[in-house]
Amino acid sequence: MDAFQQFLKTFFDWQAMGEVIPNMLTVGLPNTLILAISSGILGSLLGLVLAIMGISRNPIPRWIARIYTDILRGLPAILVIVIIGIGLGPILRQTMGITNPFPLGIFALTLMAAAYMGEIFRSGIQSVDKGQLEASRALGFSYGSAMLLVVIPQGIRRVLPALVNQLIHLIKDSSLIYMLGLLASQREIYRVGNDAAANSGNMSPLIAAGLLYLCMTIPLTHLVNYIDKRMREGRAQKIEPDDAAAVVGKGA
Repeated sequence: MDAFQQFLKTFFDWQAMGEVIPNMLTVGLPNTLILAISSGILGSLLGLVLAIMGISRNPIPRWIARIYTDILRGLPAILVIVIIGIGLGPILRQTMGITNPFPLGIFALTLMAAAYMGEIFRSGIQSVDKGQLEASRALGFSYGSAMLLVVIPQGIRRVLPALVNQLIHLIKDSSLIYMLGLLASQREIYRVGNDAAANSGNMSPLIAAGLLYLCMTIPLTHLVNYIDKRMREGRAQKIEPDDAAAVVGKGA
């Protein structure tokens, strides 16, 4: 029983959680959202380029996209962050004068997100019926215009749930940026909790960080389910008065 009480005291000290949550909301949460949203937008743009390269008729861009995707998806996220933040950090400081590790964290997350989003976009584009491209060409569109204006938008719409899922992963992966030694004002949620846990010797601030991550990811998970259901079932049709009367008449 003593061990169980010690467990509760170490991980579920509500007073310790209450002390760290304000700092998480004012410092950690904005930085986490900046990391996730910035890398999500940049990763989507780069991923779309990789997807287009991956379906190109030219084998050179296809192989470049394939190699990039295989490497970035195969490496552990923490290793990519260390290589970019710690490995390239000194080089960037010498050549470009960049001393802030925060942009390096965004860059590392962007590279990883692009590898996954590129595959998501590619699968969505290739799922569009070939007749769409053929019909566009028959109407006078060039191959590039048909892909850009007809095929790619349909492919993106089909993979929206998967893209939101990737945003959830980015929110969680942003916790790994603590490895780069961010400034006090740049700490994300996990780093705020980790620092508080290190100072107090109590793990409850980390549990508070986990609860805050859940508050962000669970609604997004339900949003994914809603989008997926809406896309599969389509929008509910509104029955006009005349149509409703016809239905009633048939029932009679």
